[in-house]
Amino acid sequence: MTATARTVAAMPDAGVLIPLTVHFDDLDAMGMMHNSRYQVLVERAWIAFWQGHGLINAGRPGGDSFNVVKSFSVDHDLPVLTPGEYAVHLWTQKVGTTSVTAGFRVCSADGATTYAHGTRTAVRVDDTTLRPTPWSAEVRALAESIALPPA
Repeated sequence: MTATARTVAAMPDAGVLIPLTVHFDDLDAMGMMHNSRYQVLVERAWIAFWQGHGLINAGRPGGDSFNVVKSFSVDHDLPVLTPGEYAVHLWTQKVGTTSVTAGFRVCSADGATTYAHGTRTAVRVDDTTLRPTPWSAEVRALAESIALPPA
């Protein structure tokens, strides 16, 4: 696990823990969660986070919810071997004008055990031109609210 992920795991008040369920069909033929499902869990956690703050509405996305993932990296620490209740721990590492880089841990429901960790960078794009465009002040403030404390 990276030093940042270890630090965040030891800081229960840093970031936000989003509960999620791993289903039987998330497991591969060897009985482990398939590597592609980790990214799905992280995306579901971000959607739950933004929806919980009223920033994703039904229908076609627009405004701040019209964004794309520029990069996603994941390191696997321990295999997820059973369906059940887990969580994704999210925090922001850098809030730019048009992008946000966030760290994450796929972990046990209580946050004590880390199964995978990594980073994800999303870029807000204009829904007409598809060019990067600045985040709103509301999203910037919300992203800053789950940022790691200064070192």
